[in-house]
Amino acid sequence: MTTAPSRVSLFITCFNDTLFPETGRAVVALLERLGVAVDFPLEQTCCGQMHFNTGYAVQTIPLVRRFVRAFADSELVVSPSASCVAMVRDYYPRVAELSGDPALATEVEALRPRVVELTELLVDRLDLEDVGAFFPHRVTYHPTCHGLRMLRLDEKPLRLLRSVRGVELRELPQATECCGFGGTFSVKNADTSMAMLSDKVRAILDTGAEVCTAADNSCLMHIGGALSRQRTGVRTMHLAEILARTEARSPAR
Repeated sequence: MTTAPSRVSLFITCFNDTLFPETGRAVVALLERLGVAVDFPLEQTCCGQMHFNTGYAVQTIPLVRRFVRAFADSELVVSPSASCVAMVRDYYPRVAELSGDPALATEVEALRPRVVELTELLVDRLDLEDVGAFFPHRVTYHPTCHGLRMLRLDEKPLRLLRSVRGVELRELPQATECCGFGGTFSVKNADTSMAMLSDKVRAILDTGAEVCTAADNSCLMHIGGALSRQRTGVRTMHLAEILARTEARSPAR
């Protein structure tokens, strides 16, 4: 049986740090409410996913070294980004092999099992579904590709959402279809990306939800941009922000 952690290190990811800092604050508020201490290694930076996925594998090596150095002493590393966690767990061994440095490969192998996505921490490590959240809104959940296909989060986010007090969870049609973001894919293949996004937005609107949530702000940025441009009145929120809300801490939005 896995021992529940009393302290975790937060890997916020450069995307959240730069564009969505409220997600990091929500993770800290949630975990501290649950009795888990959170530290934040200041040396952390980009995990290198964008570089690696765009074909710059060699340029990813220094970022892997920095990540391993930043979190070497962490008992457990948690991140509110399924895509960045997947990068560390699935692709860091390939980058370490490419570096030709056996020591780096050993360090990666030691660290990668200790890097988990937020819902994995809550459900698998802390054995929780009801985290005491309160969010009286109609919500639909978009399972991002990395969370669905690489981390295989399956029902974990939905189990957490179903336990939120006041929430009305609306099932998303064709939920497993990609939203079309894919990092630089949305830039290099804009027409295809927009067609995929249009299908996703239509499905979200069909639910009648007020809020679309997910475990990755990258996908939510893509989806949220379209929802805003079309003046749909539907907003996006990271799952951590919903789980951090309580009756005592539930600002009107």
